Amino acid sequence: MNEEVGKGPRPRWDPCEVLELPHPVGAYIDGRWVLPRTNETFRVEDPADLCEIAVVTAADDTVVEYAVESAQTAFRSKWASISPRARGQVLAGIAIEIRRQAEVLSYLETMDTGKPVSQARSDVETSAQYFDYYAGAADKITGDTLPEAEELVAYSVREPYGVVAHITPWNSPMSQMCRGVAACLAVGNTAVVKPSELAPLSTLVMARLFVQCGLPPGVCNVVPGLGPTTGQAVVSHPLVRHVTFTGSIATGQEVLRAAATNITPCTLELGGKSPTIVMADANLRAAAHAGAMAVVRNSGQSCMATTRMLVERPVLEEFVAHLGAEVAGLTMGHGLDDPDLGPLVSAGQRLRVLEYLRSAERAGARVAARSVKVTLPLGHFVEAAVLVDVTSDMPVAREEIFGPVQAVLCFDSLEEAVTLANDSEYGLSAGVFTTSLSAAHYLAKRLEAGQVHVNRYQVGGVALPFGGYKQSGIGREKGLEALHHYTQLKTVVVAVDGG
Repeated sequence: MNEEVGKGPRPRWDPCEVLELPHPVGAYIDGRWVLPRTNETFRVEDPADLCEIAVVTAADDTVVEYAVESAQTAFRSKWASISPRARGQVLAGIAIEIRRQAEVLSYLETMDTGKPVSQARSDVETSAQYFDYYAGAADKITGDTLPEAEELVAYSVREPYGVVAHITPWNSPMSQMCRGVAACLAVGNTAVVKPSELAPLSTLVMARLFVQCGLPPGVCNVVPGLGPTTGQAVVSHPLVRHVTFTGSIATGQEVLRAAATNITPCTLELGGKSPTIVMADANLRAAAHAGAMAVVRNSGQSCMATTRMLVERPVLEEFVAHLGAEVAGLTMGHGLDDPDLGPLVSAGQRLRVLEYLRSAERAGARVAARSVKVTLPLGHFVEAAVLVDVTSDMPVAREEIFGPVQAVLCFDSLEEAVTLANDSEYGLSAGVFTTSLSAAHYLAKRLEAGQVHVNRYQVGGVALPFGGYKQSGIGREKGLEALHHYTQLKTVVVAVDGG
């Protein structure tokens, strides 16, 4: 790979040429590129300028069958049988190589998703951190000795499932893949990954990088394609023993239905409409910065973005002024120029966000601030917006928009704040800004969310468990907790012969 990419003025480079990818790009199975017999393809574009950056073949049932059987063979003959320490060494080597190739991987992620390159660099570093973390954890997965009658010895062990399917989203495809796959491989599973058709390239490139770093061929295979066809085939395959999915509630329900055929356990992360409660005694500048960063990070296309700011009435006007000032100064442009905001991932996503804004204004909400208007003639750009006079019954306050839209609501009491925050089908994350220690602990206990952030939003690294309450999902990713979801527990009871 070319490590000089990104130095000096922004080049016009061809990812497929720089990364030596085939044309068209196929599935990556058993350490090689594989094309389906049907050769059905889809176009991958740079969402900032709509230029084609690759043509990718959609994996058909035959290719999916090959990928799963390859992963099953690798599980039985290679990966599960080597020592945990040896697995950890391979994972550690992958982390080193990800960092060595960080600049070109960041450029690829930016062109694939549209995000600013500084954010892509952060995603690449996070990807390396996942492999570092789980490399260290690979030989520290233990069971328990269990109390039983005197004549018995009982203990538990954690064992891998076998082949694990990973269905990953388009907003942060590289780090989302590594988040699940690193933990999955650490405990001895193998993986078949189906990335989003909107941004599949970094996932395919990472699978090749894994093999180049010593991961046995077949341990991590990637099958690009559409959800209803390729994704359905992967999830419903009888050799797939566990499914990890990140995406919408509606698609998560379809994944559960497909997995139910074989009673396949699932880990689901299904997004959120995360509230942040801003008390009158809070540091309003810090709270406003958190609200602005919610629309900056991936142009609001983040599952845990806090896009409901619940502000105590006495400080509402001051808070909106701080938030508006932050958002009004945001720049927008091509991700490789590293603006604050890049484009949305697709034309469909852009239209969806614009319709939410129109519906909010029709319902009585008001735009208090916008970011700098984009002047680029092409690309899926939407200016960031701060909405005020929002009520809890509006779609912008209840539904996951996945765009640079911040909704501000107000409350008059602590109980009202809790009621507003929990009045949602989602429960992924929540925030609190207050200088009162008792209020912080009280709210953290009452909020129905898998993570609660106090006085700073979206903090925490790869070691902190992540997942949701209610319809935001099932199970946990990240941290040591993820290892429990990628293993099955076996209890052994041995009779001790006293004679």
